[in-house]
Amino acid sequence: MNRAANNRTVLVAVHTGRGAAVDSARLVIDRLVKAGITVRVLDTEADEIGRADAEVVPAHPDAARDAEVMFVLGGDGSLLRAAELARPAGTPLLGVNLGHVGFLAEAEVADLASAVDSVVACRYDVEERMTIDVVARQNGRVLADTWALNEATIEKQGRMLELVAEIDGRPLSRWGCDGVICATPTGSTAYAFSAGGPVVWPEVDALLMVPISAHALFAKPLVVSPRSTLAVEIMPDTPSGTLWCDGRRRFELPSGSRVEVRRGAAPVRLARLHGVESTGAPFTDRLVAKFELPVQGWRGRARP
Repeated sequence: MNRAANNRTVLVAVHTGRGAAVDSARLVIDRLVKAGITVRVLDTEADEIGRADAEVVPAHPDAARDAEVMFVLGGDGSLLRAAELARPAGTPLLGVNLGHVGFLAEAEVADLASAVDSVVACRYDVEERMTIDVVARQNGRVLADTWALNEATIEKQGRMLELVAEIDGRPLSRWGCDGVICATPTGSTAYAFSAGGPVVWPEVDALLMVPISAHALFAKPLVVSPRSTLAVEIMPDTPSGTLWCDGRRRFELPSGSRVEVRRGAAPVRLARLHGVESTGAPFTDRLVAKFELPVQGWRGRARP
């Protein structure tokens, strides 16, 4: 990757509710501007960032158009919000974790300066993450037509839901439950993991279906083909439910609704850095670090 600095643009987004995130955003902007790179900030965040040398743009998908990278300073929630802007433009996201787990982030705040320098020097690759497209209907009427990077969740509003799960047009099982999660491999370490689903490595092409607190003999997490279509129907005589996508977009699901989930038409792109010690690590190492898994005693492969 070899680009003239004066032709480069980076979009910076920040969790403005955190002072540390705003300070970090200023550092990022300062280093990028000094390197001759044009920096954009969102109009909803510009006042708190307070940098006159950044171009202010509306918080709309056009904000990321033609941007080389979108820096996101916050937690995974901030990155999911940023994905709504970056996905339509195909702009890679580079997350800097200022939250708790931060599975989607590429760098920790201690590595911030090195992460910026890697972008300035074009020392990064771009990885594509599967998304899901989600459509909800009731009697032919479209209730929702949306997407998710992590998961789509059908949840109860009060009393337990009665649902029928379907895979590729064939009924699988009926569950009385609190809900069902349909997730991507990226989302396997999020809500699906909390509900007892498996951890799926990001490079695996698959879709997950995970029932939540199901009262049924067969209610195990399922891993299916990325070409499959998952569907969940709310029984007509059961209470209404709610559809959540990435915990951000909410839709009402009246009794008798049907939700269909399939592989998304467009991925979300993530920037992966070179030469930053705590980033670019294999997924196994990230898993061990984020969950503080015990690996004492590991000796590794015997050497000749």
